[in-house]
Amino acid sequence: MINRVVLAGRPTKTLELRSTKSGTNVCSFTLAVDRNFKSKNGEREADFIDCIAWQKTAEVMSQYVKKGSLIGVDGRIQTRSYANRDGQRVYVTEVVVENFSFLSDPPKNGQVSKNNQSSSNQNNDPFTSSKQADIADDDLPF
Repeated sequence: MINRVVLAGRPTKTLELRSTKSGTNVCSFTLAVDRNFKSKNGEREADFIDCIAWQKTAEVMSQYVKKGSLIGVDGRIQTRSYANRDGQRVYVTEVVVENFSFLSDPPKNGQVSKNNQSSSNQNNDPFTSSKQADIADDDLPF
């Protein structure tokens, strides 16, 4: 069976690290994930998905992930239930984050612009060269 979730979104608040009674690190957060379409009013809508991270993943996320950071998470869906203070059964569905990635970098101070790079680096990089590749059409696999 397969239980895999991959999401890209932005946390709605800065993550806070907590510990269970047994000392296991955990952080829970809500990830805002934009929908691919707009509402009838022409506005972009989002889903707010509850996520939880444990142990080292929770430590690293709480240290570096801030509110509004664009991140990707990889994990699994988990369902659980508990009785609240009034004795009512509460059902929870959440994504257990196993891996995450930053999908955008914040602007860095002192970032080197293209104009400041040496011309020798630009000439050695095949992806920045403006020269046409000398490849015959018969050599292409498509």
